[in-house]
Amino acid sequence: MNIVGISACTSGIAHTYIAKEKLIKVGQQFGHTVHIETQGTIGIEDELTQQQIKEADLVIIAADIKVSGKERFKGKKVIEIPTNIAIKAPKQLYKKIEEELNANK
Repeated sequence: MNIVGISACTSGIAHTYIAKEKLIKVGQQFGHTVHIETQGTIGIEDELTQQQIKEADLVIIAADIKVSGKERFKGKKVIEIPTNIAIKAPKQLYKKIEEELNANK
């Protein structure tokens, strides 16, 4: 599955990057391709391309603040979670996502 997303926390530093790292690492362990954009104190990094968004099967927004650019995901399945879920329970998150997607087939 192709997954794109955004991570952003209130301070825009630690949790933003830890959430990104966990979503990518665990997503790859589950066999997914994952691209995560960060929106932090230094602005947007690893900005998602239109092609990545177009090819995405799912969007994960792990944020504790309002993120910009959500309109890019119109028509996509979007899951919004706080960063602590991405950090503390990424395996459970991916398992739940897969269960829900398989149930809807």
